Amino acid sequence: MPAPENPFKKALAAGDMLYGCWAGFADAYATEILGTAGFDWLVLDGEHAPNDVRSLSVQIQALQGSASHPVVRVPIGEDWIIKQVLDAGAQSLLVPMVDTAEQAEALVRAMRYPPEGVRGSGAALARASGFGAIPDYITTANDQMCLIVQIESRAALENLDAICAVDGVDAAFIGPSDLANDMGYRGDATAPEVMEAMKDALARIKTAGKASGILAIDHDIAMMYRDWGGQMLAVGIDVVLFAQAARDLAAKWHDG
Repeated sequence: MPAPENPFKKALAAGDMLYGCWAGFADAYATEILGTAGFDWLVLDGEHAPNDVRSLSVQIQALQGSASHPVVRVPIGEDWIIKQVLDAGAQSLLVPMVDTAEQAEALVRAMRYPPEGVRGSGAALARASGFGAIPDYITTANDQMCLIVQIESRAALENLDAICAVDGVDAAFIGPSDLANDMGYRGDATAPEVMEAMKDALARIKTAGKASGILAIDHDIAMMYRDWGGQMLAVGIDVVLFAQAARDLAAKWHDG
């Protein structure tokens, strides 16, 4: 029995338009609810949300059977954390702050068993193998790994073509806020220079034959990113949605 097919990786390769949402509550119950909304994918955020391996693991479990594919954003592109979240059942990783092709190559290796990579062999302990119930997991898992690198700096833009040329990189995801900060427009991803850089990057990613991704919680900006070629489009953040709905409800009653 082989490792489960990664439908998200397959859809990216097919060029399908995929809409997603950030899951930042770091709570399996909230993520399970979000998984009923109909998004194609959800980011379980280990970089800026208060997640650890255990909380990420139970959220992956909560999305089993959901149409929303879990994409785990690790806090940093290090072998040890990548190994742990893959063993927890993640097949698709979003890795922040990837600035060079060398970094991308190291991430590809971290996600694969030897001889293609350096992933440690402990699958019998892991949900990824069904705790040993998938006998061919180690020999077949490499092909189902999906790597999405985040492009968030001027250095990453300069090296974008080389990053996208790395075999094993499935998608490049632009981080508007961090990119704006690095370009000197702190907190303003709508600055013309930043917008032009993102538009150019999305086009370059597509030309390279990779899937492109980007985040926008404003509807009109998200539509613009889609028109520019964004394929893996994040259109919301659960924490923001909850906060806005709660504030709107309170304001409605106070103002009424």
